[in-house]
Amino acid sequence: MTDIHQKVKDIKQSFRLTMDGATAQSMRDKGLDYKLNWGTTLPRLKEMAHDLKAGTDDNYDLAIALWKEDVRECKILATMLMPAEKMPPEVADIWMEQTTHLEIAEQAAFNLYQHLPYAADKAFQWLASENDLTQICGYHTLSRLFRRQMEPNERGINEFIDQAISALKSNNIHLKKAAMASLQHFAGLSLMHQRIAQSATRQAGFNFL
Repeated sequence: MTDIHQKVKDIKQSFRLTMDGATAQSMRDKGLDYKLNWGTTLPRLKEMAHDLKAGTDDNYDLAIALWKEDVRECKILATMLMPAEKMPPEVADIWMEQTTHLEIAEQAAFNLYQHLPYAADKAFQWLASENDLTQICGYHTLSRLFRRQMEPNERGINEFIDQAISALKSNNIHLKKAAMASLQHFAGLSLMHQRIAQSATRQAGFNFL
């Protein structure tokens, strides 16, 4: 057994020690029905990621191996361990295509995607997807970038506003919330951005800015 396979095996066994049946059941009650879910809390997963990072500077292969496991904790841990600067765009696309739960999309955007060298380009690409979860991940990623004062160019602004207005009209409540939050962070960039967002949303019949 290779070192990576042994690490994955050890990590999966450690989840048994952090198992939280009540949390796992609560997730299932809310529709978060993973194939395997130990109910390990996010703070605990962050601790595990911190300990694993302390042992090596490069967790790329481990992150790839963990992502392949159809286990909630493995996928979240993978997003915490993947070195953003080493993740190729095609791998990010594969991970996005394989994302089937809202929690994983949110964690990936927060832990990893916002830090990618090509984060903005990938986020805009995801906004144009027909898949709601992919769009949600794009909006979450842009929200984090806007919070870090990263401003899109004029073409990017127009594309973002058009896509966000369309998302606000969606029947998917999670997509609407993600678009709304992203618009709010966009509006926080400057007075100019605020006016652009307010004008577009009010013209479309929305008044939350």
